[in-house]
Amino acid sequence: MDTSPSLLERLNHHPDAADWRRWYDLYTPLIRNWLGGLGLRFADVEDLVQDVLAVVVRRLPEFRHNARVGAFRKWLRGITVNCLREHLRAGKQCPVAADQAVLAERLDQLADEQSSMSQQWDAEHDRLVMRKLLEQVRATVEPTTWDVFEQFALNGRSAAQVAQQFRISTNAVFIAKSRVLQKLRQEAAGLIE
Repeated sequence: MDTSPSLLERLNHHPDAADWRRWYDLYTPLIRNWLGGLGLRFADVEDLVQDVLAVVVRRLPEFRHNARVGAFRKWLRGITVNCLREHLRAGKQCPVAADQAVLAERLDQLADEQSSMSQQWDAEHDRLVMRKLLEQVRATVEPTTWDVFEQFALNGRSAAQVAQQFRISTNAVFIAKSRVLQKLRQEAAGLIE
């Protein structure tokens, strides 16, 4: 059986509207949340989200993962920072809680992959993308398979407890978990490390 390529691979080689929609649904909330967290006006956030998305669409074919941990989220963070800097250079006003100097400091922190702000970006990225991937995968499996997976893998119940609850064998519990995890791994390849 052929393994389905990851979302990033599909977008790089054979993108279709559904793949771009999935990417948009995964990443737009993260980008919007981060830009909004900098104290920007709603209209500026929305403009910047569109700028970031346009750069991603244009530059994704240039992205090479090379098995580096965090490569994609670092690349996306860099695009987000650069789009905001360009927005400011263009003379667009982006009021923040304090002033432009505070925004410049935050941008420098976000650009520094060792800063606590970048580490917070990474953690939020992984948390949000995993939540969205779980939602997407849930829609592709049988409801009972998902319920078994959720009870066993996400809620930490024992295989015996889940088997008893759903009146299935413990082996069926492990199979359900395996099927869902396989779908998650396929979709998460390169997105979460």
